Amino acid sequence: MAEPYLVVEHLTKVYERGQVLALKDVSFTVEKGEFLVVIGLSGSGKSTLLRCINRLVEPTSGRIFLGGVEITRLSAREMRKMRRKIGMIFQQFNLIKRATVMTNVLTGRLGYNPTWRTLLGLFPKEDRELALKNLERVGLSDKAYVRADELSGGQQQRVGIARALMQEPELLLADEPVSALDPATSHSVMQYLEQMNREDGVTVLASLHFLSLARRYGTRIIALKEGRLVFDGPPEAIDDAKFKEIYGEEAEQVEVR
Repeated sequence: MAEPYLVVEHLTKVYERGQVLALKDVSFTVEKGEFLVVIGLSGSGKSTLLRCINRLVEPTSGRIFLGGVEITRLSAREMRKMRRKIGMIFQQFNLIKRATVMTNVLTGRLGYNPTWRTLLGLFPKEDRELALKNLERVGLSDKAYVRADELSGGQQQRVGIARALMQEPELLLADEPVSALDPATSHSVMQYLEQMNREDGVTVLASLHFLSLARRYGTRIIALKEGRLVFDGPPEAIDDAKFKEIYGEEAEQVEVR
């Protein structure tokens, strides 16, 4: 039997000289091609979990394997190479606001080109062609030479998706990708992630606030509460009692339509 694609073992993260426990002994596996959604209250550890997986945050203890490689043991240089396989979409878009959309999308190829070329903006012709193709895919080919800060929030997040596509990733980490967007735009952005998952076979881990979105897009859900894993299962297994356990007795479910 094949090993799971992503394995997280006993992951713990402590911040601020031991004062803040962000993750406590979290373990789970992810099969290739899954669309796994991470839910939980703000401060439950969702962002820390995603950032530990690509080592933007260094775990305090525990191990993470991706495709059979223990990434928690890789050197900084080896990790830079590994990150080619791991796309990341951020809550606040993380775009270079004053640069064009095209320049932002091309930054997705930084791991594939020498640093001196990218600093001078000297990307190969095939990278520029791929950037236009990916912008067309997210419906923004007409915005290629517009400044990023002239776009709406939904358009900026679609630039973030096109940038992630440039890496041709195997794994996509989406950290609260729609929390800054209205409901209609949220579905638009989530559908692009779903398309990457279904058409390109990209394994997706997305943290989301709203259970209705998690149920709609996730093939599986895990829930964190105060840094601990408190649920791992199919979306339909989260009934009212489980919802209250994850979010608290006072919480009310909000549908994002």
